Amino acid sequence: MSDAIEYELNGDVAILRANNPPVNALGYAVRAGLLAGIERAEAEAKAVLIVGGGQTFFAGADIKEFGKPFKDPSLPDLCTRIEQSPLLVVSALHGTALGGGLEVALSTHYRIAVPSAKVGLPEVLLGLLPGAGGTQRLPRLIGAEKAIEIITTGRQVAAAEALDLGIIDEIEDGKVEDIGLAYAQRLVDAGKSPRPVGGLPRPAAIDFDSAYDSAMKRGRGQIAPATAIRAVEAASNTDIAEGLLQERDMFMTLLASPQSKGMIHAFFNERAVSKLPELKGVEPRDLKSLGVIGGGTMGAGITVAALLAGYDVTMIERDGDAAEAGAGRVSGILQGSVKRGKLSPDKYDAIMADHFRALDSYDALSDVDLVIEAAFEEMGVKKAIFAELDRVCKQGAILASNTSYLDVNEIAASTSRPSDVIGLHFFSPAHVMKLLEVVVADATAPDVVASGFALGKALRKIAVRSGVCDGFIGNRILKTYRTCADHMVMDGASPFDLDAAMTDFGFAMGPYEVADLAGLDIGWATRKRLAPTRDPRERVATYADKMCEGGNFGQKTGKGYYVYEKGKRGGTPNPEMMAFIETERAELGITAQHFTHADIQRRYMCAMVNEAAKVVDEGIARRPLDVDMVLLFGYGFPRHWGGPLKWADMQGLDGILADIQAYAKEDDFFWQPSGLLERLVAAGKTFDDLNKGETV
Repeated sequence: MSDAIEYELNGDVAILRANNPPVNALGYAVRAGLLAGIERAEAEAKAVLIVGGGQTFFAGADIKEFGKPFKDPSLPDLCTRIEQSPLLVVSALHGTALGGGLEVALSTHYRIAVPSAKVGLPEVLLGLLPGAGGTQRLPRLIGAEKAIEIITTGRQVAAAEALDLGIIDEIEDGKVEDIGLAYAQRLVDAGKSPRPVGGLPRPAAIDFDSAYDSAMKRGRGQIAPATAIRAVEAASNTDIAEGLLQERDMFMTLLASPQSKGMIHAFFNERAVSKLPELKGVEPRDLKSLGVIGGGTMGAGITVAALLAGYDVTMIERDGDAAEAGAGRVSGILQGSVKRGKLSPDKYDAIMADHFRALDSYDALSDVDLVIEAAFEEMGVKKAIFAELDRVCKQGAILASNTSYLDVNEIAASTSRPSDVIGLHFFSPAHVMKLLEVVVADATAPDVVASGFALGKALRKIAVRSGVCDGFIGNRILKTYRTCADHMVMDGASPFDLDAAMTDFGFAMGPYEVADLAGLDIGWATRKRLAPTRDPRERVATYADKMCEGGNFGQKTGKGYYVYEKGKRGGTPNPEMMAFIETERAELGITAQHFTHADIQRRYMCAMVNEAAKVVDEGIARRPLDVDMVLLFGYGFPRHWGGPLKWADMQGLDGILADIQAYAKEDDFFWQPSGLLERLVAAGKTFDDLNKGETV
């Protein structure tokens, strides 16, 4: 027997207890132990109980084994062996039974769970499908339509719903092993026989083609959900043995695909990105109360995120009316959570009465532990605010700016305590968006950095370390690939071509749709701010400025790149914008050239990768994975590509560098190849090699 599975005979029932903390992942030792336990039980017991020790049932397969040679018993073979046992096999579920864990449970003959248990098949979130019978057994239990919904969303299903659907047979409160043992004994005493799910009738056919087409449309290029539908279709058309073979073929095809490599990269590095060697052993400061400067959209969002995480928050605005308006925004967001059932009315009342206040005096911040400034993006405004914070805040309080672009070193230098100053760049809406850039200035103390990451964790954000430069990691890269898009527009593409090409690539919105959503005045202000120091060789289009000069800033004014009509979803292309573009082309003597969607995607991505490589080379991002997580969680980069630098690795860095060098023949100022990219190609290495600690 493997140490990962403990065997105990209790009367008629052999207990197979998982002991593979922290989540009882179904690695080789667990699989081998389960197989040995089943074989031993068949010689001395009437029933088998499979149960998880510790905090959970099997929470999934061991994805560290993916891409490596499979060791017998494989999980599919193990599940088939469990299902075919002549003994009555029961699984007792607590914690989470996810992925391979639920597939093991489905291979048992009876299933009982504690009320708090959850089940699910989240493989699509890794670019895969359930590969150990999930697409074959689940539809036989609950029907094809509901199985498709659970499999293609990857959502977790609470025990009560699982009981209603028929995924589990009983729910009982108590210690999971006790209730499982009692249930197994009741079944033995009642003379029950094994009840293999694979022996149940095939699920009734549905319109699988329509379901497939819908999944492809929703997935924006992601193929795993649609492929899973074809696997469920096999359950409807074939017996269990043939269906399992077809499922395995589809699983292996997906496992070898770039999409699963990208999504597995995202899965691991979402967890790795906040683990910084420099913070090992550094204790964060104690944070209980926060101040937020500004009650606009961003300030209100930050406030809500902090309140929902259990912090006391004091919001400061310029006067009483503005403070009242800010409080109204906070209340409105929280009331929306109440309406959606995410927050109880009692909890809302307690938050507003006991944990939040909106005032107009900085003196109210004298005892808070951390202040986040979320005011207008202008250096003079920031410095004036930080002068007040320096005056009123207690020693040891952390002073943070939510600036998107400005120099945090300059802000810190304007105070008497630069070691307490840090950038905390939230993304709007701040109570929803998962990314938090933790911007470390030259003088920022290590425990202040640790506190920024601790806050991010408490707010359930993906916190990424950034150095100081204009735009930090994300907005600096954004500026570059948006400039590339503007160049293509000037050279012959339309903004609408760009948007269509990049949504085909997998973005939810194209760059000009995003610009309209964010407000064209933001880019306009940035261009004006940078104009005095702009290199004369830089190409800067002015057509969008003309739209802004007419008071048209995108969705909020009803017109930008697109025209937005009240009551209608989305917008239609704005012919005025094309007229501005064509006029500027004529003034510059540019003859429009044709760009295919593939041309657009390649240039756009090469610009993104090249600037990202420069950001890593300069140490603004410490690792390529930092860039990938910023673009995934803050900028809508398609998760199935893993991030721009993972995409680059999979495309081949030599080809990307060759294309950049070719583009440089047209514009050698914009298309200056990254030195890091050149060194990686010369050494035959990848960005992923840098993530592993290698150097070039």
